[in-house]
Amino acid sequence: MTTAERRSAPTVIPIVLKEFDDFETEGTAFLAGEREERQFIGFRLKQGVYGQRQPARQMIRVKLPFGGLGPDQMEAFAQVAEIAPLGRGHITTRQNVQYHHIPLVEMYNVLRILGDHGLSSREACGNTVRNVTGDPWAGVRDDELFDITPYAGAFVRYWVRNPLSQLLPRKFKVTFSGSDADAAMTPIHDIGFIPCVRTIMGSEVRGFKMVVGGGLSTMPKDAMVLTDFVAVEDFLTYSEAVIRIFQDADELRVNIQKARLKFLIHRIGEDAFRRMVDERLAQDWAQKRPNLASLLMHDDEAAVAPPPGALDIAGVPAVERAEFTRFIDENVRPQKQAGYYAVQVFVRQGDLRPAQWRGLASIITEFGAGRARTTQAQNLVLRWIPGTNLYAVWKALQPLGLGESGVATIRDIVSCPGTDSCKLGITSSMGLNRAISERIEAMNITDPLTKQVFINISGCPNSCGQHHLGNIGFHGAAMKNDARQIPAYNVFLGGERHEGVTAHIGTLAKLRLPAKRVPEAIARFIGVYEAQRTAGEEFNAFFQRVGVKPFEAAVQDLTLTPNFGTDSIQEFVDWEREGLYVLERGEGECAV
Repeated sequence: MTTAERRSAPTVIPIVLKEFDDFETEGTAFLAGEREERQFIGFRLKQGVYGQRQPARQMIRVKLPFGGLGPDQMEAFAQVAEIAPLGRGHITTRQNVQYHHIPLVEMYNVLRILGDHGLSSREACGNTVRNVTGDPWAGVRDDELFDITPYAGAFVRYWVRNPLSQLLPRKFKVTFSGSDADAAMTPIHDIGFIPCVRTIMGSEVRGFKMVVGGGLSTMPKDAMVLTDFVAVEDFLTYSEAVIRIFQDADELRVNIQKARLKFLIHRIGEDAFRRMVDERLAQDWAQKRPNLASLLMHDDEAAVAPPPGALDIAGVPAVERAEFTRFIDENVRPQKQAGYYAVQVFVRQGDLRPAQWRGLASIITEFGAGRARTTQAQNLVLRWIPGTNLYAVWKALQPLGLGESGVATIRDIVSCPGTDSCKLGITSSMGLNRAISERIEAMNITDPLTKQVFINISGCPNSCGQHHLGNIGFHGAAMKNDARQIPAYNVFLGGERHEGVTAHIGTLAKLRLPAKRVPEAIARFIGVYEAQRTAGEEFNAFFQRVGVKPFEAAVQDLTLTPNFGTDSIQEFVDWEREGLYVLERGEGECAV
């Protein structure tokens, strides 16, 4: 298979060039004072361009349906990173890639670069169907009934630019898991699909278990099961029934803080919501199915993969064998296709610079099928790597700074951008991420059970860092000593986002910690767990047995508000900041 074929991943979202021209026209008019700001905000949000806390700077969110990308898309991300002032792209917990601090006058060029490489930011923001996330191992899992990728692609194509979803009461989030292991965490989504197969009239029929009404933020709710089985021929119609109900729920538009689907279901009850869906499905519009075959996204990754091969650790130089074996154990999993492996790349803080994007593009072109997927933990999965190429991939990742083992361990901390760019951010969650990482590295954790503990950080209560789902989670807050403010964090314990275990929301502890004391609190939480657990007891099982009180007791002295003075002044300064902390929170644009 040729290099050109490996570089060409299919375009999921159709590119409409006129939208770019319209953006240039509207942006120019806005900068000239010919458009009201609120009117322009609504326009640019639909094109994935979001305001920041910094004046005259924008963030662009690039949609990556189910996280899928290839070398051409990576080249686009490298080019945009060269334009972006921070010089990097950021993988989000919803498998998008974001760029921050871009002046509006540069955004037209950014949109053009993305479109030229088959990428779209259309409806990545605003009250729309957001990026459709998915299991990054779909299609290569050994426990899947069928590959959900074509159907996730069909869902994207059906709903992008759909007139029904252009002005919903609030954002709408959808995901597809590849198997019952539920790696895509369906319980926290407005709609979640899990594949299943039923025998109907002697024939096997593909379908989905469909859950609805999940979400995090300030009032987290688990999704309810709408139906145990909807055939693939009907899943778009079922989704439309749900979205039509949401679109028509005018009572949700009264208060944007309670405008998500979960609040409607909570108010009327699960049985009443199912009846509403049945009523919609009985209407005339539902009797005509969408043309699923025309929407399915087909990508024969196997056809562009190099020949399979066996992994041979014995052939690795002896001096490197232990480190390479650790990389294989922690970052690599066999695909269901014999002789192929999926390599998960540890991307610290989810940030990648131009040389890293281009290096990854070269790796998947030379050593794989030219296919990768971002993950909801802000990493990358390189797919279709023959076992014979794993050592070469590991060696090629090292000069890029991406050859670390430890992905999906306690070292692999998830966090949102926080006050680096977000209007709603309260604290420097990225700075805390790096501070915790340094502390954990210094602890040199080797205990296998402790290494399984996941940490999540959000810079505010809205949960872009999915703090509810970490075994240990934090969200930004503030404390006061007299008139002075202190950056701080609330603490969640016992959340769950491990693959194979149903995602669930942690318990809010009665703790508020100054930001500079959080790394020490992490060390103490781990100490409590390691000292008091039973043999083989995982963190959440331990937490369920002992409750929150031992953890609260271990850090009670850390919760005391510091007095302002020469010795304590750094506690009044947030991580990676210089001036004294002042809580500054703007108005978010998600609901504009």
